[in-house]
Amino acid sequence: MTDKTVSAPAPLQVSVAQMHCVPGDVEANLGIIAHLVALAAQEGAGLVVLPEMATTGYFISDRLDELAEEEDGPVSSRLGEIAKRHGVYLVVGAPIRAEGAYYDAQLMFSPDGTRIATYRKAHLFSAEREWFSAGDAPMVVETPVGRIGMTVCYDLIFPEYVRKLVDMGADLVINSTNWITDDFQRHRWGWDAPTVTALAQTRALENGVWLAMSCCVGPEWQFDSIGHSCIVAPSGKVVASLGRSVGAASHEVVFKDEDLDRWRAIATYRADRRPELY
Repeated sequence: MTDKTVSAPAPLQVSVAQMHCVPGDVEANLGIIAHLVALAAQEGAGLVVLPEMATTGYFISDRLDELAEEEDGPVSSRLGEIAKRHGVYLVVGAPIRAEGAYYDAQLMFSPDGTRIATYRKAHLFSAEREWFSAGDAPMVVETPVGRIGMTVCYDLIFPEYVRKLVDMGADLVINSTNWITDDFQRHRWGWDAPTVTALAQTRALENGVWLAMSCCVGPEWQFDSIGHSCIVAPSGKVVASLGRSVGAASHEVVFKDEDLDRWRAIATYRADRRPELY
C-alpha cells in the first residue's frame, strides 16, 4: 500500500536582506547583494530574499532599455553564481525584458545556481504602468524547502491575491519590495514603517502563513525607502526585523509543530470565511 501522506517541509532558515540601492549601477548593486547573501549564509540561511529592483534601483525608468535584461541574461548569471557560491535559494528583484515589454520581476535561483522561477509583478502602482507591463499569473514555486508564493511590493496590498497564493498551497509568501515615502505621506497620512509592518503582519495573520518581506532603505530620488524588512509568523508576530539598518535578518521558519497546530486550531480564519456573502 502506498503512503500518500504529504509531509511538511523541514524547518528553513529564512533571511530577508535590506540594502540601499545605487540607482543605475548594476555592478555596485551586485556587489552589495553578494555581501548580504554572504552574511545571511554565515547565519545558516537556506533562503535569502532581496528587495524589488535590487539590481538597478527603482527610479531608472529612463534607462530601462539599457538596464533591463532577459531573464537569463548576464545579471541573472551573476545572481546564479552568488546562489551557488553560498548554497542558498536566492530571490532577487530585477527589471527584465521579454516579448517586447519590460517587467518588474522576481528571479529565484536554486542552490546549484539554476534560475528556477521568474515572477512578473501583477499589480503596478501609479507611474509603473507607464514603464512596465503587468504580469498575469500568480505563482507558487514548488521547492524541496517548501512551496513559496511570489509577490513584488504592491501585490501585497491586495488581500485576495495573497489568499490566492495560500489557496494554491504556499507555505511561505515572500515579498520583494521598495516601499517609499516622503514628508507628505509620512507626516500627514502616516505612511511609514508601522504601516508597512502592519500590512505584512495582517497578510500573514489573515492567511495563517509565514511571510518574509525584503525592502530597500534610504534616500532615492525625491523619496525615502522605508526599510523595516521583516519575517512574520502565521499569527502576525514579527519574529525578525531590520529597522533602518542595512544587513540581513534571519529566522528559522517551522512549517509543522505542536505550537503551530495549536495556533491554527484557534485561528481558523480561512475556514470560517463566508464568501457567499462577499
